[in-house]
Amino acid sequence: MTVEFIGMIHHREASETMAPPPVVLDRGYVRDFAQVAEAGGFDKVLVGYFSDGPDGFLLAAAAAAHTERLGFLVAHRPGFVAPTVAARKFATLDQITGGRAAIHVISGGDDTDQFRDGDTLPKEDRYARTDEYVDILKRIWTEPGATVNHEGRFYRFAGASTAIRCVQKPRIPIYFGGASEAAIAVSAKHADVYALWGETHDQVREITSRLRVQAARHDRTVRVSLSLRPILAPTEDEAWARAEAIKQTIIARRAAAGLPPRNPVNEGSKRLLAAAAQGERLDKRLWMGAALLTGASGNSTSLVGTPQQVAEALCDYYDLGVTTFLIRGFDPLADNIEYGRSLLPLTKQLIAERTAARAAAE
Repeated sequence: MTVEFIGMIHHREASETMAPPPVVLDRGYVRDFAQVAEAGGFDKVLVGYFSDGPDGFLLAAAAAAHTERLGFLVAHRPGFVAPTVAARKFATLDQITGGRAAIHVISGGDDTDQFRDGDTLPKEDRYARTDEYVDILKRIWTEPGATVNHEGRFYRFAGASTAIRCVQKPRIPIYFGGASEAAIAVSAKHADVYALWGETHDQVREITSRLRVQAARHDRTVRVSLSLRPILAPTEDEAWARAEAIKQTIIARRAAAGLPPRNPVNEGSKRLLAAAAQGERLDKRLWMGAALLTGASGNSTSLVGTPQQVAEALCDYYDLGVTTFLIRGFDPLADNIEYGRSLLPLTKQLIAERTAARAAAE
């Protein structure tokens, strides 16, 4: 199985430990981050969806103009853009970038944030809408005719054009997020890659087992992605000291801002906090410190250690069936540089060695 590495590009440099600059869109940072990711060997970068952030399609196109190989995984929430329009937008991005676009489908787990963009559909209905939405995207990208007609629960149209096709065949890759039963069911039906946050080994085994059962009903297999925040240092003690410093900075920043404890609103966050209840350090080197402080609001768990140790920990997840790693740091640009310098090549080397050893033993 080929391993894939995805970074995460933001419109300005900020994190839980780093206050954002006053500029909303830092074009120089977008350029620099994209170029560093490409030079470091990342396959793609995720462009997140934020109700208070710049448009992801335009941000991806801007970053793509400064790169040649790097792919762009654009997060997209069904419901705000008609699926016929979204199909053209993603196919156009794939054309502009020469086949470097991908879609990360997020149905939305936070009612408050959904309403900021005018979505009032209850959560239990959003996955049904997503199912219909993604099916429309796939039809427009792949059906042989010049037009597509559709009569469904959420969408109805006639004569939608299929003229704008993807460069990648048969279509751009579809990534899918969400840990609820409904999310797993729709992922099994539509996704090429199912994305998890950084869970324990036992949790990964449990949820991917359910995913495989659901996918088998559609005669499909789905790859698995894991999202983590690696914390690296020359020695293990220094890495854990860095994790503690990150923890104290988050505590201080949240206290200064008067931020109350956050209650999880989606299944992914609940799963992370359930694991964190067992302790701050789990498995070999999974660190839950940031997740505990932030209510596990997003990608917030870390692997802590030297580049060699963290690479070995990533290989353990690879052995569980994870083939895509979405990684980002608390010091975004500097960490991205270090990942490309040490973590990515080490992980790829170790996976290649393990694969060769298993092949020789067969």
